[in-house]
Amino acid sequence: MNSIFTRRSVRKYLDKAVEPEKIDRMLRAAMQAPSATNQQPWEFIVIDDRRTIDRLADFSPYAKMLPGAPLAVVILEKQDMRAPLFTEQDLGAAAQNMMLQLVEDGLGSVWMGVGRGTEREAFLTEMFALPETVKPFGVFAIGYPADENANKFVDRYEETRVHWNKY
Repeated sequence: MNSIFTRRSVRKYLDKAVEPEKIDRMLRAAMQAPSATNQQPWEFIVIDDRRTIDRLADFSPYAKMLPGAPLAVVILEKQDMRAPLFTEQDLGAAAQNMMLQLVEDGLGSVWMGVGRGTEREAFLTEMFALPETVKPFGVFAIGYPADENANKFVDRYEETRVHWNKY
């Protein structure tokens, strides 16, 4: 899986729409993630409307790349799950699957966290009129990387972080 080693956060995009079949594969990959008790605590808001993406950039001071992205996705966390202690792990796996599929399709993305009880969460809840049964988990800017070397291998392996049989 070359995409594991080449995926990087991409913040600059070409002015080119993402094809519907690539959006479909991205969502299918996300929903293939492992999930505690198969609870699948995810829902997705896919945004391709320019004005909505531009407004979404106000959710965080770290979201200034969104106006340059042709696509955005908000991953939502369904509430009242069977295994609520594991929903964030389930959603993290879904997010990673989604980003890896994007690399496979020649796209780039960057993940912007939300955080529970934050102004970011309140902004997104209001912007999308979210019901109490879902909370925003993460926002993703998506598109074709403007830099052709955006998703390239960088060796991050550090042997000193590996412990065998004890700390």
